[in-house]
Amino acid sequence: MSQFDRKENAVRHLLDDGTPPSVPPALYEEAIRRGGRKLRRRRALRRLLWLLLLGAAVAFVIWASIAQPWVEPPSETTPPLTRW
Repeated sequence: MSQFDRKENAVRHLLDDGTPPSVPPALYEEAIRRGGRKLRRRRALRRLLWLLLLGAAVAFVIWASIAQPWVEPPSETTPPLTRW
């Protein structure tokens, strides 16, 4: 029997008793506090990433309007004169 199977059997034995194990009140409060902090950090990170994406899009639009990469660059040589 592997260690995973032993752990799984121990958990099943605890849950099959019918009465859930008691959780200390301090543990519950700590879990709520950490969960709230984790949610706030995740929300702040998501907002920061959206802000960076918006900034990159604005920078691209400004660069494209100035550089105009869709316009053909001017010719570097003069065309030959044919009507002399």
